[in-house]
Amino acid sequence: MFEREGPPRQEALTWRDVDALIDHLLLQMEGPFDALLIITRGGIVPGGLLCAALDIRHVLTASVEFSADLSRQARLFAWPTFLQFPEETLLEGKRILVVDDVWRGGRTIVTVCRRVEAAGGKPETAVLHYKPKESLFPHLRPDYFAAVTDRWIVYPWELDRDIRGTRLRIEEE
Repeated sequence: MFEREGPPRQEALTWRDVDALIDHLLLQMEGPFDALLIITRGGIVPGGLLCAALDIRHVLTASVEFSADLSRQARLFAWPTFLQFPEETLLEGKRILVVDDVWRGGRTIVTVCRRVEAAGGKPETAVLHYKPKESLFPHLRPDYFAAVTDRWIVYPWELDRDIRGTRLRIEEE
């Protein structure tokens, strides 16, 4: 088998696709969570869907920023800027579901989980898509994920918007 050259293939999802992914996540989860911690911006929609389905009323947000101008190796050691994060008292001793849309490199969700642990919380991670080939943490993976992919995923809430300077391309098979 050979590796495909060029930009990653895109996959545009429908709301029905997202519903199926959420259902797949829900089948994996056990027991109640004390709170849901949504990583902005990608985790906002899946986090909202999960908190409604799981009847989680304690919903928190985290916003983390990393420098984008780093090599792959340097990214492992980059110090994040927390633009928003819940107070430690809201996390201590609680089972926290940490939600994002995609685990690419994993550094954002791993950083958020480490900070939850430092506050005395017990984080568990959930993403719609997991990209193990891109992960900076080969020994870690999400606790719950709905699909494994190497494609560039375009969610229905991103359609017809300027995404990272590019428009969605529908590729011919």
